[in-house]
Amino acid sequence: MEKLKVLLVEDHPMVRLGLSLVFEKTNDIDLIDSVDNGKKAVELALSLKPNVVLMDIGLPELDGIQATQLIKKSNSDIKILIFTSRESEDDVFDSLAAGADGYIMKGANEEQMISAIKAVAEGTAWLDPAIARLVLSNVRKFDNSSNNFDDSQFNKQIKNDYGLTGRELEVLALIVEGLNNSQIAKRLVITISTAKSHVHSILQKLYVSNRTQATIQAVKEGLV
Repeated sequence: MEKLKVLLVEDHPMVRLGLSLVFEKTNDIDLIDSVDNGKKAVELALSLKPNVVLMDIGLPELDGIQATQLIKKSNSDIKILIFTSRESEDDVFDSLAAGADGYIMKGANEEQMISAIKAVAEGTAWLDPAIARLVLSNVRKFDNSSNNFDDSQFNKQIKNDYGLTGRELEVLALIVEGLNNSQIAKRLVITISTAKSHVHSILQKLYVSNRTQATIQAVKEGLV
């Protein structure tokens, strides 16, 4: 089995060392390089083409959000997992808007870190539980200030406006649950290629670039 190639972007030497030791113990992850600033991160990501970039936000020269945006603009196939101690609303939503595929806090344990890396590598949205609560809290604020715009008739109209088919709505609900393509295929008794096709169509119709953004859009718009 081919190892996942990971590029670590972190400006604290002790954190880099600790993560290096974690990856050394992990048979299916290869830490191909580590850098301490955003500018180098962009250069190395585009030259080395890792499966996943583990990206801090508070970086010298170029912050992690800007670096994420530049990497995604040049190569959208590279998955980016934000790895930070920051959990402010601005950082979270700016990161996701920049194209990040997941967001995990530095307090996560080794098992959660490895699971998050593997999940985003497979194209599955990953949000740290603390961040998921923040996102849902903001969704509720949106709903509460929308003058009952979340009623069933309005939601039905939104679904029609996006042009999602009944099957695509089923797939979208499973994306929100955190299922990957093979799990979706198994749940709906369809082929993996069909599941991939549905996911691709959903991302296009929702005007988003990844499953994390699709999850947020689905919950915010009442699509699931």
